[in-house]
Amino acid sequence: MRGVLVTGGSRGIGRAVATAFAAGGDRVAVQYAGRRADAERTMRELPGTGHTLIQADLGESGAAERVVAEAVAALGSVDVLVNNAAVAPTEETRHSIAQTSLDHWQQVWRRMVDVNLLGAADLCWATARHLVDRGADGAIVNVGSRGAFKGEPDFPAYGATKAALHALGQSLAVALAPHGITVTSVAPGFIATERQTAKLSGPEGERLRAESPFGRVGTPEEIAAVVHFLASPAAKWTSGTVVDLNGASHLRT
Repeated sequence: MRGVLVTGGSRGIGRAVATAFAAGGDRVAVQYAGRRADAERTMRELPGTGHTLIQADLGESGAAERVVAEAVAALGSVDVLVNNAAVAPTEETRHSIAQTSLDHWQQVWRRMVDVNLLGAADLCWATARHLVDRGADGAIVNVGSRGAFKGEPDFPAYGATKAALHALGQSLAVALAPHGITVTSVAPGFIATERQTAKLSGPEGERLRAESPFGRVGTPEEIAAVVHFLASPAAKWTSGTVVDLNGASHLRT
């Protein structure tokens, strides 16, 4: 039984990931920022026992280290970190360069960098040091995005921070392999989370489904299944990879 820390676990991909690990017999620490009711629902629905809920704004200084410390205290150890929390593309965070004021541009960039990249990097550091100090194997899985490769013209900070997260994972994979710690990333395309319900049911839904030759969008459970595998001992040789999870909607060469 492992201790697993999942950030951004209140709903969507994070909830599905937490559920997958709990169903596999692991104890899970679910971090959330502001959606307490959603996070509590995640906790209620997790199979098994011994799980814990941790509130933190990962964009704040010291938050990542505190989250890992609380997870270790509650679970006994953190053997797996899933970096899923992020400031996502929304109407409020849209910042197309030709249509955005400098103030809004800077505000969104700094917030996305603080949470999507620096918060994730600090979580990697704190988890890795915990594992190294214990002399224990472990796994880090970073949830990136297809947008890191295809570009995000309306949300350039999102695409840039996800690309940086992928690159961070590859650097850490090399650095942590001698300690038995794997580091991988996944790059999901459009996923049918609660946040996207209105968009999928509206006029844009048909276009989004048509992006994939399968004629649909992905599900949180499909992402969670891959994350769960990447954190398993059987996947050790995948360390350093970025796995595209977009239903052939964007192919890299």
